[in-house]
Amino acid sequence: MKKFYEPPKQSGIGQFFDSAFLLVLVYVALFVPLILGLTGAGSTNDVPETISWETLDQNEVMQAQWEKLGYTPETAAEIITTKFDYSINPVLLIITAVVIIGYFVFLVKVSDKEYRDVIREKFDS
Repeated sequence: MKKFYEPPKQSGIGQFFDSAFLLVLVYVALFVPLILGLTGAGSTNDVPETISWETLDQNEVMQAQWEKLGYTPETAAEIITTKFDYSINPVLLIITAVVIIGYFVFLVKVSDKEYRDVIREKFDS
């Protein structure tokens, strides 16, 4: 008679705990950079000494749209002059790549081991 693989059963409480735990992990992973101040560090703000639509390089159409939104040159200056710095830190890029590649290597190794265990359990006498 063939043995069929029967995965272990998990209770409803266990499933709830796993789901809540994963939700907390995602929440923490998204908010840790905010808490540590690692977001928005790559922006510059060069406000000219005299603020006008001309010094902000806004043409008449742009000026009209800003005014429709209720902005004056003074209130729009910070928004207009904030530029993002897209320079890449090679060390952090390499660390990120190593972590991601390491995670996928770990995932493949563990999955391979579990797959082989299931095959061995099903087909070995």
